[in-house]
Amino acid sequence: MGGFVSTPSYPAATDRATRAIVLPYLIYRGEVLRADRDGIGARVVHTNDVELDVGFAGSLPSRATDSAARAGMTDLGTLLEFGPRLKWTLARPTASSRVRVELPLRGVLEFNSGLNAQGLVFEPELIYETRDAVAGWGFSASGSLVWGDRRLNNFFYGVSPQFSTAVRPVYEAQAGLIASRLSLSTSRHFGNDLRLFGFIRLESYAGAANQYSPLHLQSSGTSVGLALAWTLGRSEQRAMN
Repeated sequence: MGGFVSTPSYPAATDRATRAIVLPYLIYRGEVLRADRDGIGARVVHTNDVELDVGFAGSLPSRATDSAARAGMTDLGTLLEFGPRLKWTLARPTASSRVRVELPLRGVLEFNSGLNAQGLVFEPELIYETRDAVAGWGFSASGSLVWGDRRLNNFFYGVSPQFSTAVRPVYEAQAGLIASRLSLSTSRHFGNDLRLFGFIRLESYAGAANQYSPLHLQSSGTSVGLALAWTLGRSEQRAMN
């Protein structure tokens, strides 16, 4: 899989992290272990309408030297999130569409000169998905709210005394809302082995718990990404649902 992604360096930052990505991508749909377009995880419970799994997510690192607001502070490392996720299908408007809700609670680990625990994140999400089997296009739209505990919010917005300046006073973050998100994504299959997909995510930081932090710099942000996946090989046994 190859492509690019561009996001704010952290929620409410004015600087951006943009990366080109080339990496191998495995799709495996076992009875318990899963790796597909929805992420990597272990499925614990599965029915027609309800699924409970352990999922993963991540975000790009950000160097303090690339951010005027964080100049002189420590870098924000690569974040890996993992934890239980409940997926519940609420309705199927048509044979090729559905409305579902996801309730993930994830622990956050930071890779930055070692491995550091950085708190918890909860992101309830309402999702609409549809697919045109003839044309090969898939589309989804979702809305979500992102809450962080005190430790995670302090990771993004806290300013300890040794990093304070005249324009960056000491700040101790509190638990609460980080962002409201609206996400749109699409994908298209070209034959059996080639797939194009992209996304745009709009974020609002209005009403965030730490909007008065000196590191909380704007009221909205946008993330975009585009990628092309090419299947190099597949097993003879068909994938499970």
